[in-house]
Amino acid sequence: MTDLSLASDALLAERSADGDTVAFGILVRRHGPYLRAFATRLVGSNVDADDAVQDALIVAWDQLDGLADPSKVRSWLTSIVSRKAIDRVRARKPSSELDEARLELAERGPEHRAIASSQLDALSSVLAAMPESQRQCWILKEVGGYSYEEIAERLDTTVAQVRGRLARARATVMTEMEVWR
Repeated sequence: MTDLSLASDALLAERSADGDTVAFGILVRRHGPYLRAFATRLVGSNVDADDAVQDALIVAWDQLDGLADPSKVRSWLTSIVSRKAIDRVRARKPSSELDEARLELAERGPEHRAIASSQLDALSSVLAAMPESQRQCWILKEVGGYSYEEIAERLDTTVAQVRGRLARARATVMTEMEVWR
């Protein structure tokens, strides 16, 4: 038996599409931490991020045979996680930004604070304080690398609104992160 942990993403995706659960498990272990971090930045909650990633992996397993380019499995998984995370945010009961920030801080344990750099903590605080629509646009663009059109489609809004939200989010990040320059 060959060591699949050294296999390319494309090979693992192809084998997973054929029903190889071991290959899919390796893909999940390889990309899971990134997907979880991406989802956490979108939803601002570890619990919702875990749920979004889990939902996305279920969808991915069911739809792997439709993946056009197996070498791009990571971006494909990120796209699914993005949709699931946004669904979670939309399903939330409306709450104040302060409640969201408190929830995020409560979920962070001492290990996370010890491991995370001060700069990432500061950025997280800036993002948590942003209006949700601005935060979503910023993360999809700056972390996910999505185009304005893709963001507008995912958030069910217009490209002009995405540009405006993103401009305000970028201005906020630049102002608040000035001390780190």
